[in-house]
Amino acid sequence: MTDLKALYQTIEKRNPNDAEFLQAVEEVFESLSVIADVHPEKLDEDVLARLVEPERQIIFRVPWVDDQGKTQVNRGFRIQFNSAIGPYKGGLRFHPSVNVSIIKFLGFEQIFKNALTTLPMGGGKGGSDFDPKGKSDGEVMRFCQSFMTELFRHIGANTDVPAGDIGVGAREIGYMFGQYKRIRDEFTGVLTGKGLSYGGSLVRTEATGYGLCYFTQAMLEDKGTNFENKTVVISGSGNVAIYACQKAQEFGAKVVTLSDSNGFIYDPDGIDLATVKDIKEIRRGRIKEYLELHPTATYTEGKRPWSIPCDIALPCATQNELDLEDAKELVKNGVMAVCEGANMPTTPDAIHYLLENKILYAPGKASNAGGVACSGLEMSQNAEHLSWSFKDVDDKLRHIMINIFKTCRDTAAEYGHPDQYVVGANIASYLKVAEAMKAQGCV
Repeated sequence: MTDLKALYQTIEKRNPNDAEFLQAVEEVFESLSVIADVHPEKLDEDVLARLVEPERQIIFRVPWVDDQGKTQVNRGFRIQFNSAIGPYKGGLRFHPSVNVSIIKFLGFEQIFKNALTTLPMGGGKGGSDFDPKGKSDGEVMRFCQSFMTELFRHIGANTDVPAGDIGVGAREIGYMFGQYKRIRDEFTGVLTGKGLSYGGSLVRTEATGYGLCYFTQAMLEDKGTNFENKTVVISGSGNVAIYACQKAQEFGAKVVTLSDSNGFIYDPDGIDLATVKDIKEIRRGRIKEYLELHPTATYTEGKRPWSIPCDIALPCATQNELDLEDAKELVKNGVMAVCEGANMPTTPDAIHYLLENKILYAPGKASNAGGVACSGLEMSQNAEHLSWSFKDVDDKLRHIMINIFKTCRDTAAEYGHPDQYVVGANIASYLKVAEAMKAQGCV
């Protein structure tokens, strides 16, 4: 019988400074302990020992020249975690907080998230401690070109296909793709999130936010309700938050908050998305500028929006943004569902509190899989040299997200933990990856 506790202790000793990674592993192991109780024969210690160790970890220097002619140096990362079910797939994050632990946790989560989509994609993640905020287009371009000058040798359409993440949007993807094409002298689907004029997919910008709402709607409908007339609190104001807000509004909900790293806005009349898109997508401004056109809204500096009463909470900003005190506040104010649009935004004690209080909770590896699902669809279009319509891609995305919900629900029930979608997500994805790993031998 596999001793998960002993294995976790070994992982702790091997990764003593990687707090976020250890948190992600502990969450998965907590779910896998359910397998140990019900079907211990399905836990393979040899597989688990390999699964928690990245197949490859790449760290490199990224020198670039700023507008004043001064050389700056950042650190680049790519963690190629698991390729059992397909080429490594996962985003690139450009943010000052990026370090090995964060990239490892994101890459580890990506293994399970990608498996849930049923598309042939392994798990990986990458990025840099470079901060695009406040940089000119020229500085961002020079950084991206330097970053790709090293990364190109480690990626490829059938090897590793990066995408965007925090700090990496269409601009950054375009600069990196151009440099890859120049160095390799080939036009190939090596990155997803590309512009529509050079191989990108419709719906990719909206995919994570839309997918989050498709999953949430399926979860709510399973309990006899939906988004209609619900009050929704959302954190973040990037693509995920903006398009989760848009889709929730289309489903009949009233979204009342958005946020950024400085604070959050609260509009009791409902968020005016056109204003937010102008601030964030056109002007690259701060969310507090919303008050210039909507003086009845309020802005709270240095806080997160979880104190605002709501029916549904959608954390769409960053890891560990919703802690135990936030969870208590949400429960006190009558929340019925918390669904993650970011990666691991809810702390473990907050998750336990939500589940103890019978709150519907959807883990990010399931509910925010829409982005990578659409990336997989972009890979398919690139391979076929085709471009599908918005409706075609959106229909496929909705179908994938509904199936992910059903997989989580059915697996959780099968293993004796009904409505605990985190248990269902972790077990279902682990079993798929483990089967592929065992079939391929000790690699």
